[in-house]
Amino acid sequence: MKLKKFQPLLEVFIASFLIFGFHKAFFYFNENNENYQNFHFSLETIYSFFLVCSLIIVFILILVKDKSIDNVGNTFLLITCLKIGISFVLLNPILNSGNPNIEFEKMNFFVIFALFLTIETVVTIRILNNNQ
Repeated sequence: MKLKKFQPLLEVFIASFLIFGFHKAFFYFNENNENYQNFHFSLETIYSFFLVCSLIIVFILILVKDKSIDNVGNTFLLITCLKIGISFVLLNPILNSGNPNIEFEKMNFFVIFALFLTIETVVTIRILNNNQ
C-alpha cells in the first residue's frame, strides 16, 4: 500500500504532539516562575519550526529510500547539518537579547532541538530497518 510508506510522517507528528503536550503542561504548572516567562520565541513557534523541519526531513528520506536505500544515512546527515545551521540562525536573536532568563531560554531551545533530533533519528532507523 502506498500510504504505508508515509507512516513515518504520522509517527513524527504524533510523537511531537505528545512531547509538546508534556512541555506545555510543564510551562503551565510553572507559569508563576519568572524563569519561564518573557521568552523571545513562544513554545508554539519553536515546536512548529522543528515539526516542519522534521516532517520535511522524513519526507525527503522516504523519497531517497525509494531511489537508493544506501544514500538514506548520508542524506540524513546532510539535512541534519542544514537544520543545525538554520537553528543557529534562529537562536541568534535569543543569544543577543537582553533577557535576564537567557540561560533558561537557551536550555529550552536546545532541549526541544535534542528531542526532535531524537525523533528524527529513531524514525530514520526505522526507515532503514524496514525491508520492503
